[in-house]
Amino acid sequence: MAGGFRQKIRQKNTDSSGFGSSASGRFINKDGLPNVYRKGGNVFNRLSWFHTMLNLSRFRFICYLVIGYIAINIIFALIYYSIGVQHLTGIDKSDPVNEFIDVFFFSSQTFTTVGYGRIAPVGFLASLVATFEAFLGLLAFAIATGLFYGRFSRPRAYLRFSDIAVVSPFQETTALMFRLAPYKNNALTDADVIVSTAIEVIEDGVPKSNFYRLETRLNKISTLALNWTVVHIINEDSPFYGFSEEDFKNIDIEIIVQVRAFDEVFSNTVVQRSSYVTGEIIYGARFVPMYYPNKDNLSTILDLDKINEHQKVEIPAMVVEKGQ
Repeated sequence: MAGGFRQKIRQKNTDSSGFGSSASGRFINKDGLPNVYRKGGNVFNRLSWFHTMLNLSRFRFICYLVIGYIAINIIFALIYYSIGVQHLTGIDKSDPVNEFIDVFFFSSQTFTTVGYGRIAPVGFLASLVATFEAFLGLLAFAIATGLFYGRFSRPRAYLRFSDIAVVSPFQETTALMFRLAPYKNNALTDADVIVSTAIEVIEDGVPKSNFYRLETRLNKISTLALNWTVVHIINEDSPFYGFSEEDFKNIDIEIIVQVRAFDEVFSNTVVQRSSYVTGEIIYGARFVPMYYPNKDNLSTILDLDKINEHQKVEIPAMVVEKGQ
């Protein structure tokens, strides 16, 4: 049976994924970004710091700003200290620790252009460094403001994908399912999903990945208000036709998902991606409903904590044999 479905897979291979058949590892990370590391050329030409800062999590973004702010002030404090504290008026010269603390806070006041006035530079060199630091501070805060605006104004789908995909009984056969749900109060309409899969096969003793488009039972919905369970029926047209539980466990598979929707607030199209690999596909399971009516039965509660909840189900032997 294994040789049979491998032969069938080779005949149905498609090369529209954007990934070569010899690429290694996971193709799309769980955060939706390609699992590709670029090498060669100038590192500054390969890396877009603006995209990097926009794609950081909120916690890491704030941490980088705070660490950068502290590091810059420490560097300038060391410069002022090397010039000599006698070139700064109002410094507490009782001991070196107090001197450096005063110099550090003078640097932060200069960098933010606050300037309380207790400490001031004296002499050309200290004044020159303070002038340059104030100029650098203006540029830094302009950049930080742009980054904050970019992060807040960038249209995003705000979708949460289930961590797992399941293979469940469905209409006298089986189906591969995963689900997603919006976790913000944004309004998404005209949502559509594109699902493809990469399956590793051995050809002439060399492993390679073949890519296939997976047809879904419903590939477009008008409003994405609750969770959406995407269903791919495993029939004769599916590359998984004839797969047993052992095949889903032992063959390297990756399900690549792309969801596109229209955000009414931003009046823009948003896209989000995710993927599922072999270890994230559970054979013989069914998702548990994640929404239910409220107490007075006047509205619906969408419980995002239940997006991964599932229960084991038996796939009848006749259903399995039908796909052999």
